[in-house]
Amino acid sequence: MNFCAEGSMTYIFIYGTLKKGQPNYYRMTDGSKGKAEYCGKGYTLEKYPLVIAGEYNIPFLLNVPGLGHHITGEIYSVNSQMLQYLDEFEGCPDWYQRTPVRITVVEWEGKNNPPEGSPAVNSIQECFVYCTTTYQPEWMKSPFYDNYDSYGDHGLQYVVH
Repeated sequence: MNFCAEGSMTYIFIYGTLKKGQPNYYRMTDGSKGKAEYCGKGYTLEKYPLVIAGEYNIPFLLNVPGLGHHITGEIYSVNSQMLQYLDEFEGCPDWYQRTPVRITVVEWEGKNNPPEGSPAVNSIQECFVYCTTTYQPEWMKSPFYDNYDSYGDHGLQYVVH
């Protein structure tokens, strides 16, 4: 799989608190941490369970392909500095593991397109996502979501810590 955009950039699929309008989005725009360019929107080709768990109401994408929903999110192109920062922020590899996934593109506006050109709507883009295999067994009994919004009607607003 090719996860690199032009100029050694890497595609990341963001589904949680780092999305636009969410509590940690400012981290994606902090140029001192590296470069992150918004490319578009999409959803996971495979279904996954997305839960909100823990004392801070953190969204976790459980690495259990085939169970749950197609997860919607945003695609970013990040440089190696931002990728390293995101690995640290996400507690990789202990809390989350950076894992390759296939994303169905819904819209694309990225400026740094791969050499083969801009991905077409409904095409498949390979990205990394932060998901976890190190989850509490009871999380599998939690409600599964298809789209995370800290301010959603689930009443589980992310606790900034």
